[in-house]
Amino acid sequence: MKAMIMSAGLGTRLGEITQSIPKVLVDINGKTLLQHAVEFCCTHGFDDIIVNVHYKADLVEDEIRRLIGLGFRISVSDERDLLLENGGGLYKAKDFFDKNPFLVYNADIVTDLDLSSLLKYHLEKNALATLAVRHRPGSRFLLIDKDGILRGWRNVDTGEEILKTDPQTGLIEIGFSSIQIIDPEIFRYMREGIYTVVDLYLELAATGKIFTMREDEGYWFNVGTPEELEKVRAFLSKS
Repeated sequence: MKAMIMSAGLGTRLGEITQSIPKVLVDINGKTLLQHAVEFCCTHGFDDIIVNVHYKADLVEDEIRRLIGLGFRISVSDERDLLLENGGGLYKAKDFFDKNPFLVYNADIVTDLDLSSLLKYHLEKNALATLAVRHRPGSRFLLIDKDGILRGWRNVDTGEEILKTDPQTGLIEIGFSSIQIIDPEIFRYMREGIYTVVDLYLELAATGKIFTMREDEGYWFNVGTPEELEKVRAFLSKS
């Protein structure tokens, strides 16, 4: 099965660490963050992978060649000239995918989520996209109904809100885990440009075809800050 690992981000919140290397090459207990992501995807059968590159792309491509040498099947989507965000980046790579649902996974996520269950749920719902979600601290949340269907978005700090349903419906705030299964039909609704997949999903929320699967068990880390990086290193060293 096919997957796209989003690896083009600048990693500015990591400060000095990413002045010399891109975030995906940060070491976590002897393996790069990118290798952790590739191995995790492959463990669940998503073993034909495309990786987008932008910041210090040559270094990322060196690591990809090393991983290919270890037996992984990896292609490259080159965003050197323009960083497209994950929506535009996915659309740029559209020719890589076939007629089957595929995984999109942010390289800075470290988790034990069961991707096979996410795929099964996606197929059961006949969804256009199925987003892994969980209750976690934050300020920006998806808004879902009792059936787990995406209905909007809210920034609790600023009060900004996007709704695609009656505000009296009783929506639930939930955090997006940056992991998703997508049907290739999604490309019919996409375009070239710089935008996020969440922007796209909010445009499509009124269709009722954007589902979420909630999983609050297990672990989930977003390696976005030096503090989170140390937490991941310490956690994995004990597991």
